Amino acid sequence: MFNASNPTAEPFRLNAWKSAADPSPGEFTASFLLQTPPQATIWRNQTTYWRSGPWDKARFTNIPDMDTDYQSSLTLLDDLDQGLVYLSLSPPRNCTYTTFVLSSSGSLELRCWDGTRGWYARWRTPKSQCENYGSCGEFGVCERNDPLVCNCLKGFVPKSEEEWRQGNWSGGCIRRTELLCGKRDGFLKLSGVNVPDSSEFMRVWDDGECSRQCLNNCSCTAYSFVNGIGCLMWKGKVVDLQVLPFAGQDFYLRLASTELGECHLLVKPINRTEPDESLELPMFDLESIEIATDSFNTDNLLGRGGFGPVYKGKLPDGKVVAIKRLSSSSGQGANEFKNEIMLISKLQHRNLVRLLGCCIDKLEKILVYEYMPKKSLDNYLFDSTKKAELDWPTRFNIIHGVARGLLYLHRDSCLRIIHRDLKVSNILLDEKMNPKISDFGLARIFEGTQDLASTHKVVGTLGYMSPEYLLAGMFSEKSDVFSFGVLVLEIVSGRKTTSFHYEEHHPSLLSYAWRSWDESRGVDMADETVAESSKPSEVSRCVNVGLLCVQDHASDRPTMASVLSMLSGETSLPRPTKPTYTFQNKTANPAIFNAQSSSSAEKWSINDLTESIIVEGR
Repeated sequence: MFNASNPTAEPFRLNAWKSAADPSPGEFTASFLLQTPPQATIWRNQTTYWRSGPWDKARFTNIPDMDTDYQSSLTLLDDLDQGLVYLSLSPPRNCTYTTFVLSSSGSLELRCWDGTRGWYARWRTPKSQCENYGSCGEFGVCERNDPLVCNCLKGFVPKSEEEWRQGNWSGGCIRRTELLCGKRDGFLKLSGVNVPDSSEFMRVWDDGECSRQCLNNCSCTAYSFVNGIGCLMWKGKVVDLQVLPFAGQDFYLRLASTELGECHLLVKPINRTEPDESLELPMFDLESIEIATDSFNTDNLLGRGGFGPVYKGKLPDGKVVAIKRLSSSSGQGANEFKNEIMLISKLQHRNLVRLLGCCIDKLEKILVYEYMPKKSLDNYLFDSTKKAELDWPTRFNIIHGVARGLLYLHRDSCLRIIHRDLKVSNILLDEKMNPKISDFGLARIFEGTQDLASTHKVVGTLGYMSPEYLLAGMFSEKSDVFSFGVLVLEIVSGRKTTSFHYEEHHPSLLSYAWRSWDESRGVDMADETVAESSKPSEVSRCVNVGLLCVQDHASDRPTMASVLSMLSGETSLPRPTKPTYTFQNKTANPAIFNAQSSSSAEKWSINDLTESIIVEGR
């Protein structure tokens, strides 16, 4: 135990007990690294176990929940010329005394004493596997959730594919294309991440100059310009990188120009039927596609997407694939087809379906995807027999996976993408019931600074579309958040929003969810088939998050980063308000969109809405 109530000239050091009952020295030690800027570190038998990230004059950059209470109470001054770090800790609000404790298991706690509660942990770390040092190896990035999920940074591939398939991420990743040095390289911006280890402080106080110095130094592999610190550069490996949705930094990774080229769309008018050389995807000829599907035999039909049928196929090398054949009457023309090709070919995430190639032959437009043996989520969720395979842990994992995929689309990929047609039938399942988002034909790309767009042609599926999109054609990331909220409520309840019938006073899934939340905090909304496997606290959390996502006004809905944090229990949950807008299918056609208020109930009728709708501008 170390009491840091007063400044001290001694280096900060904590030695953990061997166990709660044995005060002899244990495995763990905490201290400061005397570098510029300083950072706190926990060692396990002389090996780095956890680190705080550098001090930015107000907080440690890698601790996302170091709120204003800590900022006002913790002061750190460094005199590195003398090899000293001074730490001053005054009691935060509502605390009489404070102390740091390093447990025998390696957990560092800031404990607080008040007259009513006694000693309690106000803050502790590490909280998840992502916070353990180097969990994903070199050039790997860890998503902030449990169980541990690692991805290679763009431009890198696993050092050992076999180890990664087995869930062993420690070997990290290797560069796919070597750097060329000079102006032929560039930087990929990663937002909302921590500050990795082994940076060098550069006395540069301008982010542009920081970028130029890194580019002109062939050994510089990355840089970050951090408020309160300045310019940090990395030479060689990048280790201990993780997603921090709320307190993350901008991090610039150096890549060869050929890798960066994949992050920019080449948009050309499509006025020909021959294959487009700019697509950068394996091209299949029509004959091989016909052989793979047995001439599009109906026995191989997997289902029908918004723009055409999907078939199971087998390539000459024996690989099983899903083949999407765009119908001429589907409404997806050459632009939408090319849009889907270019979008998906640039996206790499475990919760997004992978595009393997395409075929363009006269009027034929065909996409070849990885095969998902469990097909789509709606095949299980709304089937009275198959839904038994979706126990609560599986459903909870699906919700998490879809949230991770959406966050990648919105914030973490090199393109900011709004899906615009997120629904249960567009969630595919692999052999382990892991979800993958599919069907990007309607997706739109946003510029880095763009937050809102409009359209005169509303596309999507009734029941999943946000009010501002359906009524005014305005869409943003929050439009996808609304669709995600509906999806969450469907997964929890096992009820379909597009054909919801319960009671007269609950004409829609959203009104039913609100009633459940108001009366039981959502616990009684759970599908009866998961009664034995569900955790009431998780069910309630999901219903709470679902209702927050379907708030009437886009500004009241959380971002997907916030959603993931709330689902993981890292953030307290705000209380939702009752949704005013509800969707109701009273007849098959036309469908009715209802907007209800305490004073009146108005209805807008929109003609010719089908399950996957296209409504011309009003």
